[in-house]
Amino acid sequence: MNLEKIMTDLEQKHPGEVEYLQAVREVLESVEEVYNQNPQFESAGIVERLVEPDRILTFRVPWVDDNNKVHVNIGYRVQFNNAIGPYKGGLRFHPSVNLSILKFLGFEQIFKNSLTTLPMGGGKGGSDFNAKGKSNGEIMRFCQSFMLELWKIIGPETDVPAGDIGVGGREIGYMYGMYKKLVGEHTGVLTGKGRNWGGSILRPEATGFGGVYFVQEILRTHNMEIEGKTFCLSGFGNVAWGAASKISELGGKVLTISGPDGYIHDPEGISGEKIDYMLELRASNQDIVKPYADKFPGATFYPGKRPWEVKCDVAMPCATQNELHLEDANNLINNGVTIVAEVANMPCTPEAVNAFLGNKIIFAPGKAVNAGGVSTSGLEMTQNTMKLSWTAEEVDMRLHQIMKNIHEQCVTHGKQSDGYINYVKGANIAGFLKVANAMLDQGVV
Repeated sequence: MNLEKIMTDLEQKHPGEVEYLQAVREVLESVEEVYNQNPQFESAGIVERLVEPDRILTFRVPWVDDNNKVHVNIGYRVQFNNAIGPYKGGLRFHPSVNLSILKFLGFEQIFKNSLTTLPMGGGKGGSDFNAKGKSNGEIMRFCQSFMLELWKIIGPETDVPAGDIGVGGREIGYMYGMYKKLVGEHTGVLTGKGRNWGGSILRPEATGFGGVYFVQEILRTHNMEIEGKTFCLSGFGNVAWGAASKISELGGKVLTISGPDGYIHDPEGISGEKIDYMLELRASNQDIVKPYADKFPGATFYPGKRPWEVKCDVAMPCATQNELHLEDANNLINNGVTIVAEVANMPCTPEAVNAFLGNKIIFAPGKAVNAGGVSTSGLEMTQNTMKLSWTAEEVDMRLHQIMKNIHEQCVTHGKQSDGYINYVKGANIAGFLKVANAMLDQGVV
């Protein structure tokens, strides 16, 4: 593999798609050695085929607001790779959505889904629609218009979208209702559905739960436990809420959450009714965390800042891509952080990741730590196919086992001669090998 030539060619083909190019480079740097040890990958052009999506659908989404004014947003679906199963990946509705972000997310999803061992390929989609300040009727009309195009290329054995930022149970419900009307079938084509019509009972919490289970395995590998450890989280949506809930249950203390307006530091710990209040904040649709400090006097709000200056044992970024920079990484390192685990998708910049790895900080990438959400989506697909409904305990047990298996794969492929576990390398190699060998078996298609 000539890594620099591949990256130069991609930069020329896709100029300005910085998130996508960042994700590709990170994976290829990790797998370069194992790729070169397998000449069959080179002769089959595995990398060249893997880094380009199978197809991209772009479409306009017209909708009418409550004042009868017409608006037009852009919709996307990136179907990246289906070598091991139907395309699987979330839909993101947020003003920041563009093709580069969705291609980066779809590319990451290939390897994340591979790590779960469930038969799912990689894809991603969404729109630049902003739900903030919109009524339920406006959101419903947008979702229905979005599905009028998306339904043509999805299906339970073809492409199974899920939720992501800006797409929760309400949005999935509106889209599923339109899909069902268009195809005349009640199939499991979307995951994240309501619990009373085919959804998994733990899906909202699953990404956060899975991230904590992964950290638990890291700690146990180093003869430690979560109990008594301090945690800094970013974000305050479902992912951070799920992580905070599970950390509190296992005896850890959550010190921070954050939003676009700044971060909250609560030295007493975020647990009990404080975790419940995170849901109220998110439901208010204001996208701010300052009211937390107003409600709980022991907490302090730091406007316009990120939580990575607070001393903690474990840092778990749960918000969005490239939110943790080199300066933040240095703050965490200087404050003695033990573990940094990405619960969001690629929340650490390359410079921050290199700082963690260079200082032998235990660093676990999003494609491994974040896999609990899509794992539970895969379990939901299984439930739908079998026409069954599992209890929360059954889903949680399966999720816990999947995260343990992912951790084992990362250790197998990432343990170095000095004993340090490079989780980035381990996750990328484990995910890549399964997909690459499946592509080899299926020929050049």
